Amino acid sequence: MEQRYECLIVGAGMAGAIAARELAQRGGRRVLVLERRAHIAGNAYDCLDEHGVLIHRYGPHIFHTNSRRVYDFLCRFTAFSGYQHEVAANLPDGQGGRIQYPVPFNLNSLEAAFGPQEGARLGEKLLAAYGPEKKVTILELRQHPDPEISALADYVYDHVFVRYTMKQWGQTPEEIDPNTTARVPVFLSRDCRYFQDAYQGMPVEGYTPMFERMLDHPNITVELNTDARDRLDLSGSEILLDGAPFRGLVLYTGAVDELFGLVYGRLPYRTLDFVYETWQARNRPDEPWPDEAHPLRVGDFYQSHATVNYTVDEDFTRITEFKRLTGQDLPGVTTIMKEYSRAYTGAAEEIPYYAIINPENNALYSKYQALADRFPNLHLLGRLAEYKYYNMDAIALRSLELCDRLLEEGERHG
Repeated sequence: MEQRYECLIVGAGMAGAIAARELAQRGGRRVLVLERRAHIAGNAYDCLDEHGVLIHRYGPHIFHTNSRRVYDFLCRFTAFSGYQHEVAANLPDGQGGRIQYPVPFNLNSLEAAFGPQEGARLGEKLLAAYGPEKKVTILELRQHPDPEISALADYVYDHVFVRYTMKQWGQTPEEIDPNTTARVPVFLSRDCRYFQDAYQGMPVEGYTPMFERMLDHPNITVELNTDARDRLDLSGSEILLDGAPFRGLVLYTGAVDELFGLVYGRLPYRTLDFVYETWQARNRPDEPWPDEAHPLRVGDFYQSHATVNYTVDEDFTRITEFKRLTGQDLPGVTTIMKEYSRAYTGAAEEIPYYAIINPENNALYSKYQALADRFPNLHLLGRLAEYKYYNMDAIALRSLELCDRLLEEGERHG
């Protein structure tokens, strides 16, 4: 095995696929990629559902970055649409109806929440205090001597942040990290985009074709439906692959606690449950329709934005409508996904999505990292392996920079 391959990569998601391509093409290395799932692309995997709608199977993935290097690298394998992501909060208005406004909370949100005149007046007061195009945190607003400005901070906290966070993380308000609360911004702008990054968009054909092209190289072999834990042995002083020593590079992007058999216990995560609904156009008035609140017509959509957050009520955190993300032209039918957050238990069908970062969990992770550090040719890379939250572009850059270092070390040592 070591004679056939010089590098072993565990996981064919963003981190693993980029590393595989860099090591294979730029480094000329023979690379074996082991993927536990039946498909590549990791959590960015997308596919057509039974109605022909292109969906993101593991939750919405929106590409955005300020890194020209990341953007240029991915553009080798896909064209990007000009999609600019916007998010709306949907909540009761206190009078039996509902109100919707942009998230992050901005000058437009003020006018939607408090009415055009009052919202504009409050907006002018904020602009006078802080200046335009600034992101001002709740903590800063609360510390302002003007009682109207400090009261606005409480409004944003109550209506946009706290209950949404309780659903997302399973915490009470008292348990929510005050430092997290302090960072929640009010954006003093009419820019309703969720991200202000220089490069934004969606892969025109979808994420999966992008990954297929990325992994299509004569030096790369991908084995699907393969759990690397069944083939790796890290119990001794060196890494064994299929029972024989493997001294080449090993990049591991999976859950680090599982790599070492949960010897110190399981690292805590939040997982997600997704409920899909497909809505089809009612072409005749006499056709039955399940919910008159959303009477989809041919060419129309279920909701106003690709992502709508339910910040106050409902058990789910948000609804994603995929056609609004992808720009897919499929009249008369749309698929939405409701997202529910809960504690990760490690059950077979669950996926660990969000590491729960706190001192206790970081200390537990450090024990697993110490086990990995025993092997100089083993490198932990990615959300699960590093027990951190990374956006796609951040892990892409991290993968590219790790390959820079590994290839430079390889050249230095001949």
